Formats: sequence, structure tokens, C-alpha cells
Amino acid sequence: MKSSKSLQLSFMMFLQYFIWGAWYVSMNSYMATHLQSTGQQISYAYMALAIATMISPVFVGMVADKYFSAQKIMGVLHLVGAGTLLLATTTTNNTVFIGIVLFYSLLYMPTIALSNSVAFTQMQDPTKQFPFIRMFGTVGWILSGILISNLEVEKTHFIFIIAAAASTLLGLYSFTLPNTPPPAKDTAMTASQALGADALVLFKDRSYTVFFIAAVLICIPLSFYYGFANLFLNEAGMENAAGKMIYGQISEGLFILAIPLLLNRIGVKKMLILGMGAWIIRYIFFAYGDSGSNIWMLYAGIILHGICYDFFFVTGYLYTEKKAGEKIKSAAQGLFTFATYGLGMVIGTLFSGMVADYYAVNGVRNWSSIWMVPVYIAAAVLLYFILAFRDRKTN
Repeated sequence: MKSSKSLQLSFMMFLQYFIWGAWYVSMNSYMATHLQSTGQQISYAYMALAIATMISPVFVGMVADKYFSAQKIMGVLHLVGAGTLLLATTTTNNTVFIGIVLFYSLLYMPTIALSNSVAFTQMQDPTKQFPFIRMFGTVGWILSGILISNLEVEKTHFIFIIAAAASTLLGLYSFTLPNTPPPAKDTAMTASQALGADALVLFKDRSYTVFFIAAVLICIPLSFYYGFANLFLNEAGMENAAGKMIYGQISEGLFILAIPLLLNRIGVKKMLILGMGAWIIRYIFFAYGDSGSNIWMLYAGIILHGICYDFFFVTGYLYTEKKAGEKIKSAAQGLFTFATYGLGMVIGTLFSGMVADYYAVNGVRNWSSIWMVPVYIAAAVLLYFILAFRDRKTN
């Protein structure tokens, strides 16, 4: 792949994840400050993205992949998305706001698969070339956090304005990307196939079934972090919380480099156990941390994101691909994404919102009690996995 094309795709990935990072991390603080949202209302807004994750494979598989060039439909979705982000700043009604976030999520989530499609089509060796290109997405997420932190706007409507500006830029830029014609133009695909139903055969393997159940359940603790971490850190007194949270993405980028080495040395089971164990430790740190002498606990909880996410979810994607084999690997990855970032996060966001409201009195949240709930859940999932997972080939 030519260096000019590599730069073009890298900038595409940078903008793709800059947009997401700009509004997603701080939306809970914005809602609590400007909409006086309850924990349940905040959870509904984050659940919108999970719902969109469940629907987007159908859109990409049955519409985008059959009728449109990937770069063109990506451009249209981002341009409409920019207007939708601006619309989110015009309301103080929680129901309307959540509806806008849902509509925007339905526009945004398909662009992740579309941007990947544009990148893969231009690569001669995706295994070697894609990680470098995708790394710029993480850089984009990090820089969006730095920008919002330095501008001190994480609780304001400017998070949506910044995201909208980047979305407009990417929307226009998409039309300059290499042509990526619809790959399945003459191929019939059902909704069940688009959601990865062909991979259901994997459940004949007991070890994979145990892992799959654990993956869905661990999304409940995961949703607590995505939905409430920024709000918690702000209420705990941490200055420029959005800027501090980028340490989690930096950690993610570093720990992912350790996965190939550790997988060969300790195996899948121990990697997954380390990932789930990190969730327990992270939330204990959050439960007992503060902005005083225990502020190190807050920083440690943020930095643990790399182990929490990489060692479980990235390892999980690799484990899924190994179990699936060449024939159904795309369906298997689609099913895994649908079940975790879709179904698992829907359950998790609903539950985390209920917990946040249960431990709130007159608008004051008891964060220590809130964070101990995902500690217990993650511990239960870890115990289940240790006792039930028996895959001799990957231990």
C-alpha cells in the first residue's frame, strides 16, 4: 500500500474515533449538569449506542454492502450525523435528548464497519497493515479528550459542537477516499446472517459457550464505567476528568502490544482471568478513592482500563476467531459483537442506571456503594468462568 494511501486511511480513522471520544466520554456529566438527568435517564442515553450496535450489522450487511459504495454512504451518514449532534444541544428535555442520541447512534455505528471496509479493501496484508492504521483511531480518541479537557468544556454543549465539526469534516473527506464498491451486490443475505447466526454452531463447543456467557455478563460491569466514570470523577473532585481519562486509552494502546507475547506464554484462560480480575480491582479503587490522599486509586482505576479491555475483549475476539475458523469467522465476530456491545450493554446500562438511582439521596450519589455492585458482579462472573471453563487447547 502506498504511503499516501496509508496517510489517507490513517486520517480517516483519526476522525472516526475523535468524533466518538468527543461526546461519548463526557455525555453523562453534560446530562447531569444541564438536563438534571437521573441515573436511569443517563443509562438510557448510553443504551442507545448499544441498540444501534445491534441494528447496524443488519444495515451494513443487507443495505450498505449491497447497494452503495462504502465511502459514499459513510460520507452521507457523517454529514447527517453532524446535524444531529448539533440538534442535541437545542433541548433540555431528557426524552427528546435520548431520542436524538438514539438517532445519531443509528447513523454513527454503521460507519465503524464501513471505515474498516474502506481500509481493508486497500490493503494487501490486512493482518500487518490494519493495526497501524487503526492505531490512529485511538490517537483520535485521546486527542479529543485532551482538547475538551484543555478547553474545560466537558460539562457543556461544546462537546457536541466539537464532535459535529469533526463529523462534518469526515463526511466531506469521505468522498475523497478510495472507491470501495458494494462487495455483496449480487449476494443475498438475510437479517439472521447479518447478525452472525451462521456462527451459532460454535455453541456446540462447551468451552466457547462458557466464555460467551461470561462475555455477555462482564458487559454489566463494563457499562458502569462507560456510563458513569466521567460523572463520578467530576463529582469526586478530579480536575479535568475527561483529560485524565485518556490515560485509559493510552493504557489500552500499550497493553494491546503485550497480548501476542502473553497469549503464547500463559494461554487464553489466564488472559481472560486477568482481564476479569482487573475489573474487580478497578472498581474497588473507585469505591475507596477520592481527590485527596487516595487520588492515586482514581488514577489506578483509569489506567487499569488497558488490562480490563484488552485482556478480556481483544483476547476474546482472538479466541472467537480461532474457534470459528476461516469459514465462519466473520459471522462469529458479528455474533460476538452483537451479544456483548449490543445485548450485554443494553442489560448493563439499564442495570447500572437503576443502581445509580438506588444509591442516590436528594441528588447526591453514594459512589462507594455504587461501585461495589460491579465488584460483586465481576467477582461472580470470574468465579463462574474459573470453575466452568475447560478448554485444554487454550489453557
